[in-house]
Amino acid sequence: MFQTLSDRLTKIFSSLQRGGSLREEDVTAALREIRIALLEADVALPVVKHFIQGVKEKAVGEKVLSSITPGQMVTKIVHDELVSLLGHESKGLHFSVKPPAMMMLVGLQGSGKTTTTGKLAKYLTETLRKKVLVASLDVYRPAAQEQLEILAKNLGVESLPIHPKESPEDISKRALSQGKLGNFDIVLLDTAGRLHVDATLMKELKSISDMVSPAETLLVVDSMMGQDAVRVAEAFQETLDLTGSILTRLDGDARGGAALSMRHTTGQPIKFVGVGEKPDQLEVFHPERVAGRILGQGDVVGLVEKAMGTIDKEESDRLNRRIEKGSFDLNDMATQLNQMMKMGGMGSLLKMLPGAGQLKDKASQAGFDDQAIKRQIAVIRSMTPKERRYVRLLNASRKRRVALGSGTTVQDINRLLKQFDGMSKMMKRMTKLNKKGLLKKGFDSLFR
Repeated sequence: MFQTLSDRLTKIFSSLQRGGSLREEDVTAALREIRIALLEADVALPVVKHFIQGVKEKAVGEKVLSSITPGQMVTKIVHDELVSLLGHESKGLHFSVKPPAMMMLVGLQGSGKTTTTGKLAKYLTETLRKKVLVASLDVYRPAAQEQLEILAKNLGVESLPIHPKESPEDISKRALSQGKLGNFDIVLLDTAGRLHVDATLMKELKSISDMVSPAETLLVVDSMMGQDAVRVAEAFQETLDLTGSILTRLDGDARGGAALSMRHTTGQPIKFVGVGEKPDQLEVFHPERVAGRILGQGDVVGLVEKAMGTIDKEESDRLNRRIEKGSFDLNDMATQLNQMMKMGGMGSLLKMLPGAGQLKDKASQAGFDDQAIKRQIAVIRSMTPKERRYVRLLNASRKRRVALGSGTTVQDINRLLKQFDGMSKMMKRMTKLNKKGLLKKGFDSLFR
């Protein structure tokens, strides 16, 4: 996400290497390139003008500290302006109403409302510990109600039973009633969409909104739409009191135009972003972290949160005990590789580290990507339990057998073993440091 824009901005900032103050001609030249980069990213023109003006006012004549370059100074100014454009801080969902809190998800057909309803239900249930009921009001799209019902069942979330030939308004009434009777904290209403904005759709949504008085009316928008997403948001806002938006498919949007335009255009915060098809790939939108990713500064906090949410603590503790004993083997390496894939794979992790673009390029050049990790896991699984435990057993004939069983080559197996050898040596060094108390006392103890 934002990869194209991030690459362009990184090149622009690296060209400002002089010391001293930022001259107006330098800033003007850089802003010209930034303007082109934003327009190519499909950011709405009024938003681009507002952004460029804000950066120029702050940058011209700004003194550059001796410890940083003009490029770093402009990066800081652009970062702050991006955070302002995206909404300063993340905005949570509004729950301070008498239960159940009704939440409407609205948007065009194909924007991902039903999938997002399931993801949001999972987030509310597992992260916020809320009791959630989902209900589909889409009586027009074939099997739309059944789709949400199956999705809810797979996620362990309750769904409103389907009654054939019931109108969206009647379903809303029944959902509200069931929400009260069942002591639900939240009721999510997955509304119907159209291929385009029309009067019939808006009239129906307005009627439902007036009936249930939703605590949240969230516009679900496909981020791949770019500037069209802004026009859709404006159309919905004319009829409904939107409280925020959810951008889907942000993982596939290398430009980021919709994300950069929505908040400024609608005045409402982006509350969540969809970053994949899996039920747990819905993230709270943090403007400052997103600004960091756009500028290639990474999102280390987000990476830590992702790790805490996906890594099994018991498994991690078991691995730590084995490392301390010096008994790290290929089973443990496979566990680490699987944990990496659970966190979204190499591509997803690199995007969250500072200098993401360069790191990704280097990893790609070295042939270390998600496919390489999957091959390594396949190689380890093709070994016998004894071979995984005792790497020395892997002679030439055994390697040929493993290569045949995993659909790889002997060279792939040799690369894996070389990587394992490097990891083992690193683990041993860490164990020695820990035994000496260096890791516990801190590295300053080395110099005492």
